[in-house]
This record gives sequence, structure tokens and C-alpha cells, in this order.
Amino acid sequence: MNPAMTAQTPRKAHIVYAHPEPKSFVAAMRDRVSERLTAGGWQVGLSDLYAMGFNPVASAADFVEREKPDYLVYSLEQRHGWQRRALAPDILAEVEAVREAELLVLVFPVFWFSVPAIMKGWIDRVFLSGLFYGGKRIYDRAPMAGKRALVVTSLGGRNHMFGEAGIHGQIDLMLRPLLQGSLGYVGYEVFKPFVAYHVPYVTHAERGAMLEQLGRETDALSQREVLVFPSLDAYDDVLRPVAQCVGGTR
Repeated sequence: MNPAMTAQTPRKAHIVYAHPEPKSFVAAMRDRVSERLTAGGWQVGLSDLYAMGFNPVASAADFVEREKPDYLVYSLEQRHGWQRRALAPDILAEVEAVREAELLVLVFPVFWFSVPAIMKGWIDRVFLSGLFYGGKRIYDRAPMAGKRALVVTSLGGRNHMFGEAGIHGQIDLMLRPLLQGSLGYVGYEVFKPFVAYHVPYVTHAERGAMLEQLGRETDALSQREVLVFPSLDAYDDVLRPVAQCVGGTR
């Protein structure tokens, strides 16, 4: 391959967006991220889950053929389905989009301290066992290691309600099932999330300022703080913590 052509190949980012209202502030955040990434030389793809009518329900219908038709073990059938490419077409399309992307961006409103059901179902169906993770192929040894992920979200609470002393606790801990249990688990280096606070109750000008801030932070993504997750180097063959020597003793 011509090195000059390789250097000019744009990096690929993929945005997965979940909001039922096309004119929402979350949609505006999606568009701002896409605009700034494109301006920075990224080739940006999009999965608009509501517009696609994406099916969030993991079921036997996800498999064109089954290794064990008499009893469904979903994760094992995911492995078989990927090996045979015998998965539902919507799953295969999303898997390819994610695999090709160096950067994955999830954009959604926080629902009940979590992601909307349609996005949770997207993760359930797309992060295939055997392809995205399996056995000790997790965290920094998982297949997505070397790629990055960013969460962009909004909520109704005020900024002071979150943090170590906040009534709701820290955002990173609230979203831990997503940030660590999904993205970090399959190997992504996960940026600190961008959170827009109190969105339904602030002025149009304040929402505009949030979008401007999001644009600036997207432009500076390479300098953004990265969350710390476990490294398998600190664990033994059965994933027990390795004892650390301190002052010559254990």
C-alpha cells in the first residue's frame, strides 16, 4: 500500500445516538460532535437507533442458524453466529460499523441513572461474545484495545447534585455499568463523559453555551482525561489480585 495514501486515509468515528425526538437538544449534541469530528478530519458514521427502528430485544430471532436449537445460550450462539455470519442483518451491519471505527461515540439522555432501553439493547445485541470479549480477553487485553470511546449525555439534574458530596453521587459511578462494564470491558480506552446538566430547565442561550463547550472539548479530544479501569497485569491466571510487595513484605 502506498504510504502517502495511508497517511491521507481519514480516521473513522461512529456515533450511536438514542433519543425519540429528532429536534431534541441531544440531537443537537450529536450534530455538534459530528461537525467537529468531520472538521478535524474524521470520517463519521451514524446509527440513529430510534429512526432506524432498531430492535433492542435480544432473542433467538437474532440467529439465522443455531448451534443448539433446543436450548438458547445467547452468548454462545453469538459466537457461533459470528463465525458463520449467521446473525440478523441489523446486527451484522452494526458490528461492522463499530469494528471499522477507531472512535465510538454514544449520545443519549440519562434515563433512571442509565442509558435508554434501546441503547442498552444495542449493546446486548452488538457487543458479540467471542468477538468483543471472551474468557480473559477483557479490559486491556480485549479486542477493542487501542480504540477509544466517548459518552455524550444530558440530564435534568443540576451540576451540584453530582459529585462525591452530591445527592446523586458521581456521574462516572452512576454510569459505571456502561463506562466500565460495557465499553471498558471490551477494551475501549474511555474518555471522561461529557454531561450537559439541567437541560430542560435552562435558557436557550445556556443550551447554546453547552453546545459551544461540547464543540471545544470535541476539538481537544486527544487531551481529554481517560478513565482508569483494571489491567490484567495486576491479576493472576484466575483473575485474583496479584499480591504487591511493600517494604519487602506481602
